[in-house]
Amino acid sequence: MSSLVTGFHHVSLIVADTARALDFYQGVLGLTLDNTRPDLGYPGAWLNVGEQQIHLLELPNPDPLNGRPSHGGRDRHLACRVKNLDLLIEALDRMDIDYSLSRSGRRALFCRDPDQNALEFIQQTAI
Repeated sequence: MSSLVTGFHHVSLIVADTARALDFYQGVLGLTLDNTRPDLGYPGAWLNVGEQQIHLLELPNPDPLNGRPSHGGRDRHLACRVKNLDLLIEALDRMDIDYSLSRSGRRALFCRDPDQNALEFIQQTAI
């Protein structure tokens, strides 16, 4: 049987303050805003990540922000590919954002956004 799922369109992340989250996602990661987001009755933003998107939802967070694993690989997380991990490390260091290297041996790192959402960044290999 062939898979009914062909890919993913977006991932949604809960944030406390859209502007603060955009400082991270646009200012640090360099993602672009998709201005086609309709008025959904609450603040948020859609960001382009290649053909996929990250949807920021400014809604009450049902999850605890404290007590999360210090290493994002031990928490639910979004994993993104990057062309050059060293450039990301430079950006994170410049903004004084903590991160930890992957424990799998892959060229990857984990960090958290301002709302404690765990993110993984994996350096893509040559195709």
